[in-house]
Amino acid sequence: MTARPYDGGSDFSGSISFSKVIELSWPINPGLPRWPGDPDVEFETIAEIEKNGYFLRRFSMGEHTGTHMSAGSSFKPDALGLEAYSAQDLVRPAIVIDISTQSAIDPDYALTINDILDWESDHGPVPKGCLVLLHTGWQAKWHSPNDYLGGTESGHLHFPGFGLDAVEILLEGRIIAGLGSDTAGVEPGRDTKFSVSQFALDNQMIVLENLTNLDQLPPNGTMVVIGLLRLAGGSGCPVSVTALVP
Repeated sequence: MTARPYDGGSDFSGSISFSKVIELSWPINPGLPRWPGDPDVEFETIAEIEKNGYFLRRFSMGEHTGTHMSAGSSFKPDALGLEAYSAQDLVRPAIVIDISTQSAIDPDYALTINDILDWESDHGPVPKGCLVLLHTGWQAKWHSPNDYLGGTESGHLHFPGFGLDAVEILLEGRIIAGLGSDTAGVEPGRDTKFSVSQFALDNQMIVLENLTNLDQLPPNGTMVVIGLLRLAGGSGCPVSVTALVP
């Protein structure tokens, strides 16, 4: 099988081989972890096979619930929304930085510049135009929402994420395209200003949260495809994220 990779410029070129496809999104169900104050995930049966000849449900959930992508309008009313991202923007090479050891010791751990330099010493320069995915090990807590969020009240949550200085280096020095994490936010939970999200979205980066299966990806060489639900005027939306692994 082959897929067309992003070369860091404005066009796609060439191809890469991949040996397996990994799902990076969680299933949507009423029991998944939700940010404090966000609406419930609800399903309502509208039609039944026995009665109507077909089965149909209505569902409702917050735009930032489950595995999702954020848009700049999350924080600023005049910022770009989901419509700003083209189909080409949503197919990207990805690297994975593993901070699961640090996060197991410190649930408020934030990725540092040294973590980036350590990754580069082992795997080479962070590729231009890539997504940087942060593997914290937090997916193991998904089925226990209080453990996953590290609390029950906004402003008092505890989970790891990207440090702002590290993200500034990744954007300005490495020219990456976006961030993703297997936690409920790309910044640590105790960051009440959402500093990393705001910086990333101000710079029209891709921001993905609540990813899973990052432990199944290699540090480098993966291609990620983001299936965006294009909600008109959306500040974010659920996404299906697929990884093509060499």
